[in-house]
Amino acid sequence: MARWRNIKNSPKITNSQMKDENIKIPSFWQRLKAFLIDFFMIYVPLIYFFGYVVFDGKDDFNSNELAPFLVVLVYGLITVIFWVKNGQTPGKKAFEMRVVDAKTHKLISFPKAVFRFIMFLFSATILIGVIMPLMRKDKKALHDLISATVVTYDK
Repeated sequence: MARWRNIKNSPKITNSQMKDENIKIPSFWQRLKAFLIDFFMIYVPLIYFFGYVVFDGKDDFNSNELAPFLVVLVYGLITVIFWVKNGQTPGKKAFEMRVVDAKTHKLISFPKAVFRFIMFLFSATILIGVIMPLMRKDKKALHDLISATVVTYDK
């Protein structure tokens, strides 16, 4: 019969660790590098496209309140499509990472990907959500915890 003291002091094992111990989780810095690649390959060209093709230039883009929302909306749609299709954006592909479901370790569905992106926006807005991987052993950000996803190295 196990004593409470022994159970309490034993190392805690999460469900994901029990399921597959071979899962490699990328560091905060690797994820940041992948995000910066995505930012410069997807988001910045979208800003230029909307600024100079959709709108009449920088001044028209800056004066329109809907313009930044449209850019983030299109960026989110592109990112969600990448996550659903193969779990990788270009930045994550460059570092051989993949966004998967935390329990099944399979690709995430479209509604879950949309929810994860919305939670990413919330996480980035409050800032603590995106720096959480620096403080957690499982290296999950707030949007990963809320949406039940995990970023792993591609096998």
